Amino acid sequence: MAPPMSASSFLSRLKAEGVTVVEVGDWEQHNRNHKGPWGPVHGVMIHHTVTSGSARTVEICRDGYSGLPGPLCHGVITKDGRVHLVGYGRSNHAGLGDDEVLRAVIAEKALPSDNEANTDGNRHFYGFECENLGDGEDPWPEAQLDAVERAAAAVCRHHGWTERSVIGHLEWQPGKIDPRGFTMASMRARIAERLK
Repeated sequence: MAPPMSASSFLSRLKAEGVTVVEVGDWEQHNRNHKGPWGPVHGVMIHHTVTSGSARTVEICRDGYSGLPGPLCHGVITKDGRVHLVGYGRSNHAGLGDDEVLRAVIAEKALPSDNEANTDGNRHFYGFECENLGDGEDPWPEAQLDAVERAAAAVCRHHGWTERSVIGHLEWQPGKIDPRGFTMASMRARIAERLK
């Protein structure tokens, strides 16, 4: 069981991995911890935002919207490859997902298909939202993919996890499609190479 790293450790780990970090407001104290615990943490979840425009995307992910209060992740990865820290602690990013997937992540084994939504993912995952329309056509610049790789690797390196601890929202919750536009298998391969 892994307790979440401190906000200062999170920041320093990202920077040590070569991530360009933008700190947004009071991100270290901005969370949903009053709704339930954060931790133990077991992995990293990658999403796309279905938005365009970096400033607007960061604002939505920090503040949320009607029906879903922010923060909606810990870091927003914009197309220019910067990681905007918008919250730290429990955040509204993962929602309910499959307990068998969580067990596979903990064991760092191949993922089963996600066919249930019975487990609180907001408690157990670090979350990164990536600026992308999610239509399969909006491009993923290399700077952005590199930042996804580095940010996920930074968290894995801290906890001693392998690339198998990094999943997409589509692998967690039935009906989700994000991230769309690259495969999680290809991203895990990149993270594995970086962690060598």
